[in-house]
Amino acid sequence: MKKTKLYAILATAAVVTMGFTACDDNGGTTPPPPTPTDDVLVGSYTGTTILDASLTYTITGPVIVEAGATLTIPAGTQIKAKKGFSSYILVQQGAKININGTADKPVTMTSAEASPKAGDWGGLIINGKAPITGYDPTDEDTWGKTEIANAYVYGGNDAGDNSGVISYLILEYTGAKASIDVEHNGLTLNGVGNGTKIENVYVPNGNDDGIEFFGGSVNVKNLLVVNADDDMFDCTQGWSGTLENAYGVWEANHQSTEKDPRGVEADGNYDGETPDATPQSDFTMTAITIDVRQAYVLDTDPDVLKKALQDAFKIRRGAKATITNALVKGVGHVQDMIDFSDGAGNGDTASVVEVTGELTVPSAGPNPTREINPATGYAGAKIMDGKTGCPTNIFGWTKYTL
Repeated sequence: MKKTKLYAILATAAVVTMGFTACDDNGGTTPPPPTPTDDVLVGSYTGTTILDASLTYTITGPVIVEAGATLTIPAGTQIKAKKGFSSYILVQQGAKININGTADKPVTMTSAEASPKAGDWGGLIINGKAPITGYDPTDEDTWGKTEIANAYVYGGNDAGDNSGVISYLILEYTGAKASIDVEHNGLTLNGVGNGTKIENVYVPNGNDDGIEFFGGSVNVKNLLVVNADDDMFDCTQGWSGTLENAYGVWEANHQSTEKDPRGVEADGNYDGETPDATPQSDFTMTAITIDVRQAYVLDTDPDVLKKALQDAFKIRRGAKATITNALVKGVGHVQDMIDFSDGAGNGDTASVVEVTGELTVPSAGPNPTREINPATGYAGAKIMDGKTGCPTNIFGWTKYTL
């Protein structure tokens, strides 16, 4: 096992409280290591590691929670990451992370920069053993490969896999990029099972997606994403879970650097490469709000249009969506309210997407907002009155004004 600056070299059953005591070879305790080395997070963690909420931790490189290990982060803990693609936390298959924040004392993971910006550091990645499209335990080519580090795999046959608990977490300034195709999200859930509990998460000012589900069956509740550079809520590779109470915001001055930012982007399989494999994404979202506060954009110039949200809901490549009580509001513009079309395969025609549109856009112009594309073949897709979307009072703990 790799030695870390936290001196967290633990036997499987040993427990360390960072900044206090460590188990010695005789089963007793030894004095804590001298500061400031006990407030650094980097390297591989085994056994049970418990952080100390009285310390502010600094991530200086990859933090890997190894199989069989548990990392526990108590309420109120502050974690700051040095700028760079290699600053991230990754929870391996068979490991657990327990983020035990509360409404009064959330756990915060943020940039260590004096003037933080989107993309300063990586984010939080969890790898599980739940189903992904085309998984075969005997064929390594079908195993999921973590986007930012292919050596770390995910996927399996255990829909109930448990990777721990996330409660009241703030993930700020995430999304560091190695290249245009290799980049972090805020929260990345790779083959995570529904034995994992994830509730009350706030992801502001991140590059790439606020949250992305790569397969798995995990359920997420009470999620606020603000100023994602790409998609607010993204899924692919056979995700079969639920997203309940999700609110996505583009603020007035936010401009995406991506070519196709969306509210919800849902693929049945990874990049449309395995349309005949199982499972394809078949998920449920309820109480969803897409709030486009960005200045109004309506133009045929691609360089202008890319500054707008491309689609409120993009369901494609074999994905089957059940999206109810969805609301799209604001003064901005989207090219499509609901879009099922894609060159690598359209969305499943059995999808149900029920949306109320309250965007203040004109009904005519060079590129007016389209409601449903294609206009036929999707009987369950409806633009209708009366949908209220996500409640706002559940996000008071974030201090963000909705």
